[in-house]
Amino acid sequence: MSTDSTAALLRSMPLWPLTSTLAVQTLATMALYSVPTVAPEVARDLSVNGTLVGSFVALAYGVGILSALVSPGMVLKYGGVRATQGVLLAAAGMLALAAFGSGVTGLALAAIILGLGYGAAAPASTHLLVPQTPMPVFNLVMSLRQIGVPFGGVLAALILPPLALAIGWRGALLTEMGPILLLMVLMELPRRRWDVERDPSRRVFGRALWQPFSLLAEPRFRRLSVAAFVYAGLSLCLVAFMTVQLTTVVGLDLVRAGEVLAVYQIAGSVSRPIWGWIADRLLTPARTLAVLGIGMAIASVVTGLYGPGWPVWGVMANAVLAGGTAGGYTGVGYAEYAALGGSRRTEATGLGTAIFFTGGMAAPPVFGAAVTAFGGYHGAYMIGAVCALASGVLLALPTTARRVG
Repeated sequence: MSTDSTAALLRSMPLWPLTSTLAVQTLATMALYSVPTVAPEVARDLSVNGTLVGSFVALAYGVGILSALVSPGMVLKYGGVRATQGVLLAAAGMLALAAFGSGVTGLALAAIILGLGYGAAAPASTHLLVPQTPMPVFNLVMSLRQIGVPFGGVLAALILPPLALAIGWRGALLTEMGPILLLMVLMELPRRRWDVERDPSRRVFGRALWQPFSLLAEPRFRRLSVAAFVYAGLSLCLVAFMTVQLTTVVGLDLVRAGEVLAVYQIAGSVSRPIWGWIADRLLTPARTLAVLGIGMAIASVVTGLYGPGWPVWGVMANAVLAGGTAGGYTGVGYAEYAALGGSRRTEATGLGTAIFFTGGMAAPPVFGAAVTAFGGYHGAYMIGAVCALASGVLLALPTTARRVG
C-alpha cells in the first residue's frame, strides 16, 4: 500500500468515537485496578491477607459476565452512548462505595456495582466504532480503543500509591470520581448523532441473554474463546498480584512496586496498536494471538522466579515483556470476535467480553489458592505458562471455517 493510501486510511479513522470510547475504557479500568494497586494499604487497614485482592477482581469480573451478556440487547435497545454512560456510572458508584463502605463487605459490594456496568464497555464501543472503521485498519482501531485498559492501569499505578500514602487509600479512590462524572456528562453531547440506530422493541433478557453462545458452534469461535479465557486469566493474575509479590517477596516498597506495574501497563499501551498493525498487515489475527501466547508463557516463567534481592532492572525488563504480551492482546482479540461475528458483531463482542471476564473471575482466586498451596508464586506461574503456551499452539492450528453472519 502506498504512503498516500495509508495516510488516507488513517484520516478516515473514526477520531471522535475512538477518543470517546478510549476515555470511557481508561477511566473504567482505572477504577477496576484501583483496589489492586493500593492492595498493601487496604490489607493493612482492614487487617486481611493482601492476596484477597484477587477476590475483589474476580467478583467484579464475575458480575461483569452478566452485564456482558445483557449488554448486546441494551446497546441495540438504548444505544451505545447510553450504555457507555452506564459503565461510567457504575465506576463512580464503585469508588464511592469502596471509600465510604464498611470493611471487606463494602469492597465486595463495590466490586458488584462496578461489574454491573463494566461488562458493557467493549460491546458498546465496538457497536459505535465498527460501522465507521475501514477494514484495512480494523485491528488497529480496535487495538487503539483497548489502550484504555493498560492506560487506566498506568494512571492507577502512578497516581494512587502516592495519594494513598498522603491522604489514605479511601481518599485516593475518591479522587477518581471527578473525571468519571465529567465524562459521563460530556457523552450526552453526541448521543443524538451516534445513537440513531436503536431498536426500542429489542428484548434484553430471556432468550436474548443466551443468543451470543450460539456463536460457539463455529470452530474458530471455540478456539478463540479458549485462548481468551486463558489469556485474560493470566493477565489479571499478573496485575492483581504484582504489587503484593513485589513488596512481600522481592522487597520493593509500595511506590517502586507501583512503578513496575506502571511499566507493565505502559508496555501494554504501546504494544496494542503495534499488534493491531501486525494483525492487519503481516499476520492473521489468530496467528498474532498465537505469538502473544508464547510471549505470555515466557514472561510467566520469569515472574515465577522472582525472589529476594532480584535486581530492579530485571523486574522492569520482564514487566515490559509481560505488558507487551499479556497486557497487549485484547485489541486483536476483540477485533477478531467482531470480525468473525459479522452482522452479529455486538453479540460476538458480548460473548468475547463474557469469556474474557470468566477468565478474570476464575483465575485470580485459584491463583491465590495455588500460591498458598505451593508456598510461593513459582508453581502458580508455571501452570499459567503451560496454559498460555497451549492456547497459542491451538490458535496456530489451521482452520477452514467461515465467518458467522
